[in-house]
This record gives sequence, structure tokens and C-alpha cells, in this order.
Amino acid sequence: MTPVTTVPAARPAAGSALGRQRRRTALLSAAAVLLLIALTAVGLGTGEVHIPPVDALRALVGLGDSGQVMLIQELRAPRVLAAVAAGAGLAVAGAMLQRVARNPLASPDVVGVTGGASLGAVAVIASGASAALTPLAALAGGLLAAVLLGLLAWKGGFTVSRLVLVGLAVQSGLAAAVNLLIVRFPAELASSALQWTTGSVYGRNWTEAGAGGGAILAGLALALGGHRRLAVLDLGDDTAGSLGLPPRAARLHLLLLAVVLASVAAALSGPVGFVALAVPHIVRFLAGPPTAGTLALTALAGAVLLLGADLVVLHVLPVHGLPVGVVTATLGAPWLLVLMLRHMKPNAGSATR
Repeated sequence: MTPVTTVPAARPAAGSALGRQRRRTALLSAAAVLLLIALTAVGLGTGEVHIPPVDALRALVGLGDSGQVMLIQELRAPRVLAAVAAGAGLAVAGAMLQRVARNPLASPDVVGVTGGASLGAVAVIASGASAALTPLAALAGGLLAAVLLGLLAWKGGFTVSRLVLVGLAVQSGLAAAVNLLIVRFPAELASSALQWTTGSVYGRNWTEAGAGGGAILAGLALALGGHRRLAVLDLGDDTAGSLGLPPRAARLHLLLLAVVLASVAAALSGPVGFVALAVPHIVRFLAGPPTAGTLALTALAGAVLLLGADLVVLHVLPVHGLPVGVVTATLGAPWLLVLMLRHMKPNAGSATR
């Protein structure tokens, strides 16, 4: 009788690929964390009064020279925190919208959220009201735009294509209203309003940065907790329904979460361009298909991008006072074009065969 040899079962290729993706995502996340810490130290220490990075981090927790502690904690730290929180919130909101809408070009700009935030903030700035009301007005404007979008898109049944089309119409109408406000008010107020509409974290205080950062942190936790629902929706509505997940209700809840994240982020930084649209593409290109790990990496990448762009505005560019949105748009447009061309090549090659 021939003895039977037991051969260990080979791991499936998919499992091996998933393991490699997890390791790659972990390495990229660790690199992003280190880069974020380095940028934070530079942001806290660089300025008219230079403070070494180690001393700047010590001053952040109240150690060291009292003058350095006051400078770091009262002036520089809120701006750094606002950039980090807003960048993370915009990036994750964009990633969620792209997956829920199944459209790689979906972003808070497309669905009108940033247009609503701009309208609320510009209305406060242009009327000469207290600057402390600007973030609250931006948040209220973003949420009202989302409500308007929901009412218009839900009429006749909720579909992804209807959401995108209605979102474009809402965004265009809100942009027209913002332009009307800017040209109708005094020049000095209109200039401040116009700068805000490009995106800026200038002048943030601890009340704004702390409240906005806390809200975005809670939203990020909910987004990570809801990743399983996103993954099920990726399989299609029929499959999601067969697995016990009501697709319309789940999509609505995730859209609402993305809208809140984008609105709070816009309240902190203004409608900064490129971050919500392109950071998810960059992360997907570097780390692979979406997972809970890549969603966390998306938050880190958004924070790194917006904080780095703000440091470029402050300390690199010869023109002072530029909004951070100018830098993100300038850096992002060519990179997004390269990504689109790279993704089009395989399709073009297969089409010619």
C-alpha cells in the first residue's frame, strides 16, 4: 500500500496579496506619522522667532522658557492643529464620497458642501460681523447645503448619478451666490472674504481648533467604524441587501458622515482644493485597494499635505499672505493628471487588442 503524503495547503494568492498590502500600508502609515511629527516641529519652531524643533515640542507641553511656551501654545499650535485636523477630515470625506457615490471625481466640491460653507463664511465676513462667527457660519452653510442636496436628490428616488448631477447644480448656484456677495460689499471686506474662499488656516485660535479638531477626530473614528458597511456597499446594492445591509439607508448615513466631516474641515480651513479629491487617489496608488488601514492612511496623508502646504505658504514662497489653497491646487493638479494618465494606459491598451 502506497503511503499517503500530507502536503501543507498553500495559502491563497489573495491572502498573500492582502498580507503584502497590510505591510505596505503599515510602513506608509509609520512614515506618514514620522513626517507629520517632523512637520509639526517645524511649524511650531519656525517663524520670526526661531525655536529649535526639540524645544518647540517641549514648549508645546508647557516645558522650557515661558516666552517660548506662550508663543507656541497661543499662536502657532492652534494653526498647526487646524491644518492637521482639516487635512485629515477633508481627505477622509473625499474617500468616503468617492466610494459611496462610486465616482472617482466625487468630492465635497462636487456635492456642494464646500460651496455652502463658503456662502456661510462669506456672508459673515462681508457683513462685518465678528470673525469668531465665521467657522460656525461655514459649518452651518455646509450642513444646509447638504440638506438642500438631500431634498433635491431624494425626489423621485435616490440614485448615485442623480446625487452627482444635483450636487454640481447646487455647487454652481452657491458659487454664484458667493461671488455676488463679494462684489456687493466694501473692498476691504470683500478681499478678506475672497481669501477665505481659496482656503486658509490663518488666525485660528484654540476654541476653533480644539472644537473642530475634536469633532473631526470623532468623525474619523465613526468613519473607521463604518468601514465594513463601505466594503459591503462596494459589492453592489443587490449583494449588500442579501447580506442584510439596507443599501439606501447605509449610503445615506455614510454620506451624512462625510458631509459633516467636510463641513467641519471647511469651517477650520475654508474650501481648500485638491485635498479631498486627490489624496484618496494617491493613497490608492501607493497602498492598493481601500481597507480600514488605507482609510487611516488617507487621514494621515491629508494632514501631512495640508500642514506641509501651509508651511510652504508661510516660509518658502516669496509672496506673503497667500492662501494655502493656492499651494494645494498648484501641487495637486499635475499629480492628479499623472494619476489619471497612468490609470488610462491599461484600459487603452486592452481596448486596442
